[in-house]
Amino acid sequence: MNQKDGDTGDTASRRKDARRNKETLLEAAAAVFVTSGVEAPVRDIASRAGVGLGTLYRHFPTRADLIIAVYRHQVEACAEAGPALLESAPTPHDALRQWIDLFVDFLVTKHGLAAVLRSDQSGFEGLHAYFLDRLVPVCTQLLDAATAVGEIREDVPALTLMRGVGNLCIGAENDPDYDARRLAAVLVDGLRRQN
Repeated sequence: MNQKDGDTGDTASRRKDARRNKETLLEAAAAVFVTSGVEAPVRDIASRAGVGLGTLYRHFPTRADLIIAVYRHQVEACAEAGPALLESAPTPHDALRQWIDLFVDFLVTKHGLAAVLRSDQSGFEGLHAYFLDRLVPVCTQLLDAATAVGEIREDVPALTLMRGVGNLCIGAENDPDYDARRLAAVLVDGLRRQN
């Protein structure tokens, strides 16, 4: 093997390690944000991820960079989960319920984002548009699948359902006993077609 081949292998390995570290940091940050809010010390996030502060700052130079990355990462995970759940769940309604659980987890994690980004209104608006562009079609797909097999009523658009779930998640921010998932499940069960 010549020197150039070795360098290519080392570079690929470093990129893979960097991607893994970034993914681990995003997951750790999301977990810390749920328990301690978005103002949690970054050393707690680095510790949970098993990396040093230098690694965290190399990937996310500012707290806002980290919060935005967590937000986008969770939007993507939620968007990708919809079609996968439709394939694996016993029924489309079950897929919808499972997806709404993921959506609730995402919403609970993002509380506090607005306060952090208040100084960057255009950035916040961009994130909100990204959120809608990625998740409304997924929720629509799940609702359409459940409607097509007669499991749920047809008169509730995705954005209406998502807003309802979002409003149910507001209480979770200040009350550790507040069960947003349970409330969202009641809402989703209310979509069932009455026979």
